[in-house]
Amino acid sequence: MPATLTLRNIPDAVYDRLKLSARAHRRTMSSEAIVCLEVVLLPARITPTERLARARELRAALPEGTFRARDVDALKREGRPASAVNSTSASASG
Repeated sequence: MPATLTLRNIPDAVYDRLKLSARAHRRTMSSEAIVCLEVVLLPARITPTERLARARELRAALPEGTFRARDVDALKREGRPASAVNSTSASASG
């Protein structure tokens, strides 16, 4: 039997994001909150064999050659604002 949950003192930023997400998915806020909780608390179960098969598929789809760490870092930072790149670098080194 479904239970009822009442939430109080939701931070404004969380409430606003939930409202926008609900509107984007054409759900009520209650339905959107349930979906968000399910995604976090009930993640899809995948067997190690399935995970390994998916990793192999992804690796096979990569172009031939080697990937240097600096190239990977540059690609991860591509399109990010400089402030995000600087804060990421600072937190990684600290």
